[in-house]
Amino acid sequence: MPGVTLPPFPDNVPTHPLLVIDYELIKKNDTEEISRLWKAATQLGFWYLKNHGADEEVNGMFDMGAETMALPLSEKMKFEQGDDGRSFGYKAAGANATDETGRPDTVEFINVSKDDILSFPTVTHRTYPSTVVDRMESTIKPFATKSLEVTNTMLGVFERQLGLPEGALAERHNLLEKSGSETRCIKNPPKQRPSDGDASNKSTVEEEEKAALGAHTDFGSISFLHNRLGGLQVLPPGYDSWHYIRPLPGHAVCNIGDALTLFSGGILRSNLHRVVLPPGEQAYFERWSLVFFLRPGADILLRPLTEESSIIAEAVNNVSEDERKRFYPGCTAIEWFTRRIKMQRMKNRMGPESWQASRGMEHNPKAY
Repeated sequence: MPGVTLPPFPDNVPTHPLLVIDYELIKKNDTEEISRLWKAATQLGFWYLKNHGADEEVNGMFDMGAETMALPLSEKMKFEQGDDGRSFGYKAAGANATDETGRPDTVEFINVSKDDILSFPTVTHRTYPSTVVDRMESTIKPFATKSLEVTNTMLGVFERQLGLPEGALAERHNLLEKSGSETRCIKNPPKQRPSDGDASNKSTVEEEEKAALGAHTDFGSISFLHNRLGGLQVLPPGYDSWHYIRPLPGHAVCNIGDALTLFSGGILRSNLHRVVLPPGEQAYFERWSLVFFLRPGADILLRPLTEESSIIAEAVNNVSEDERKRFYPGCTAIEWFTRRIKMQRMKNRMGPESWQASRGMEHNPKAY
């Protein structure tokens, strides 16, 4: 991908606008910018983040991802994440289902645990390919450190806006506690150009929108995403069709995950999204993306923090009894995380019920 000139994102596809949040203003506790971040986090749960200061680290991570994906498949499979619900390691294309029919995904990725990054060279969870090990100190740790700074800064904003005591969310994301927090570098193969006169290779709209990564809400608290091609889509509340998120140079896309939805009693929104082929000419290029997922400590119980915030207590009291039950899944962060990963795996698939068992806080569970 380095040095490749990418075609522009087309103007003739449905997109959904996101608020642009200035991280520098958030760090300065700018009242107006915090209000805009709060609006984004509670209405759609997605926003652009500019001036995050991670561009150099992001470039290095994409280089690491390219080096890792270029390894022989037999070598990458030595570090496969497995079928027991563990996320860290390599995931091959086709290992996960994207919907209840069992359609396989098309992406491969490498996940590196926050815990393994911070404890390196001591192994906390597992070992990784040589391309990861060689760049752990120079590339991966700087990206993870910057990502932790950014996501924890926004976590502090949400803590205050929810009326929680100082440190209430921070202590549930203690840096020294084991968690599911991780970096992920993702590769999706390009669409093949049809041969001249080969009508059989002409794609239908349905084929263009087959999910590379199925519709889902994120497992954790905050996701910090970097991508250079289109393909990310959201299903906004009240809509019945998917909308692309236009990639903006130098801007990350951030979103809320299920853990913050549960902690906040539904005030913070974990919204459905998926990945499909990039639109237009962009479809003919490899799609690379990079994410840092901030997740709570493994043993933290997922439930609304009603005893610590009257704002959250009021929100929970104002929903129906059936909706209220959804906020009390009766599990820890690692149990929520493990169930969802495990039940997406093709080798664990029993039928449509497997896909349903992999679901989280989706507002439209039938959406693919």
